[in-house]
Amino acid sequence: MAFEFTLPDLPYAYDALAPHMSAETLEYHHDKHHAAYVTNANKLLAGSGLEDADEITIIKESFGKNPGLFNNAAQVFNHTFFFNGMKPNGGGDKLPGKLAEMIDRDLGGFAKFREDFINAGVTQFGSGWAWLALKDGKLQIMKTPNAENPFVHGAVPILACDVWEHAYYIDYRNLRPKFLEVWFDNLVNWEFAEANLEAAL
Repeated sequence: MAFEFTLPDLPYAYDALAPHMSAETLEYHHDKHHAAYVTNANKLLAGSGLEDADEITIIKESFGKNPGLFNNAAQVFNHTFFFNGMKPNGGGDKLPGKLAEMIDRDLGGFAKFREDFINAGVTQFGSGWAWLALKDGKLQIMKTPNAENPFVHGAVPILACDVWEHAYYIDYRNLRPKFLEVWFDNLVNWEFAEANLEAAL
């Protein structure tokens, strides 16, 4: 059975993240951008030789070889991951045990992690992503351009923030730093990050 990219529903109502992220942003981001990546990825998958692979294999194998497929397939994954990594009344500094322990051990504690993660997002030139990722058993902060994600750099994604302009322009105009701070403090689903960490260890 050939693989098919799908557009999952958001894990919350469109207005559930307001006032930090508006229903208008989520309708535009999920229903237009994310949906377009799904449609394009499925078109480009046909005839690629990767039709029977799984999503992560398609992303890894198309990187550097089939840019059209890679960009769309990776963006399908990245967006689903990003949307699942948020929740109403999220954020804050009350992290699950294993995640908190490894942030202390690998990233110099929560306050430094927050500062460095936001800085990664702010300093990603142009479109891209800020990530918390696991590589060689240790947490690290990464930033990637365009559709790239930790998988193509030998790491496993734990948490992601989208810093393409369509993620924040409606609500924050050009204020990417403000968007990153609000996202970190009010929207992050730390339980999602903890579950990804546990699965990756």
